[in-house]
Amino acid sequence: MSKDYYETLGVSKTASDEEIKRAFRKLAKQYHPDLNKEPGAAEKFKEIGEAYAVLSDPNKRKTYDQFGSAAFENGGPGAGASGGGGFGGFDFSDIDLDSILRDVFGGGFSGFGSRRSSSSRARRGSDVRIVLRLTFEEAAFGCEKKVDITLDDSCPKCGGKGGFNAKTCSTCGGRGVVLERVQSLFGMMQTQKTCPDCQGMGSTYSEICPDCNGSGIINRRKTMTIKIPEGVDSGFQLRLAKKGEAGLNGGEPGDLIVDFDILDHPLYERQGNDIYMEYPINMAEAALGCEIEVPTLNGTETVEIKPGTQNYEKIKLRGKGIKSPNSLTRGNMYVVVNIITPTKLSRKQKALFEELLDSGLDDEQAFKDFKKACKKI
Repeated sequence: MSKDYYETLGVSKTASDEEIKRAFRKLAKQYHPDLNKEPGAAEKFKEIGEAYAVLSDPNKRKTYDQFGSAAFENGGPGAGASGGGGFGGFDFSDIDLDSILRDVFGGGFSGFGSRRSSSSRARRGSDVRIVLRLTFEEAAFGCEKKVDITLDDSCPKCGGKGGFNAKTCSTCGGRGVVLERVQSLFGMMQTQKTCPDCQGMGSTYSEICPDCNGSGIINRRKTMTIKIPEGVDSGFQLRLAKKGEAGLNGGEPGDLIVDFDILDHPLYERQGNDIYMEYPINMAEAALGCEIEVPTLNGTETVEIKPGTQNYEKIKLRGKGIKSPNSLTRGNMYVVVNIITPTKLSRKQKALFEELLDSGLDDEQAFKDFKKACKKI
């Protein structure tokens, strides 16, 4: 029975070479046995390959258009035209399927190019992350910290090359890859893989570096001084370029990423770049007003407490907070007044409070408003 190769690929008889290639590309991805485990997928894939083998070749397509698929059967005018083999007497080894198969397998197949293996390409080193614990003051003012870090570093003996006296690899001839012939659904095909002797570098060394055993990388502990800017906080991240692990094949080092853990302070609480401090005063100071000496990050400040100051009232000290690590702006400091009620009174103090109570303290408007609201309930 004559086979309709155009119908198999889903194209018209006037389809261009590019349309035929596109159709095969799509169907090959859909029915390849490695990607499609449904029954009949392998047979469908063979039919697609057979159709493409004919229609992608101008001479075979011309013969097919004139005589049909019978032309390629035993005794037909196209039989054996390309050496036999393959499906239905076709030899697929002369078809340029390199880009098509890479599309299907994601780069698993390759042609006869002399491209170097990806293992020989320069690769950037890995980033390294550490956590530094700082005091409140260290974070606020910035500092320098010495840290000991164990890293994969470039071997100093061989300069990261892995050996001495480089020479062209005799196995791959400097290409970094070797070719293998494998049997596939399209017949015999050639694939390339990384050269096992030079690992894709294209060269080997007369003498392997004894310190790194040819890897070019050694694991060593190093002391590093890190300059920490003013104002870092928990959650802030400092990235030090090229201070991470060494790259491969001449690739640049990764980065060192520093996270911070800031210890609590006995007086200050930080919110962004602002700091808060509770300052205790007694009831008389709140009522009469006074002056207090407030310890700030930059020395002592005299702060006025106005008469009648209420509990938890905030007094702003502009610009006395923490500098932002990414700008010149500085936060504020807030003094939060904490009025302390005495729990133990002497006889004299008790008498004074009783006298104060009898003096009409509850004539304050707040007391009047509260009593008025209670009567409405």
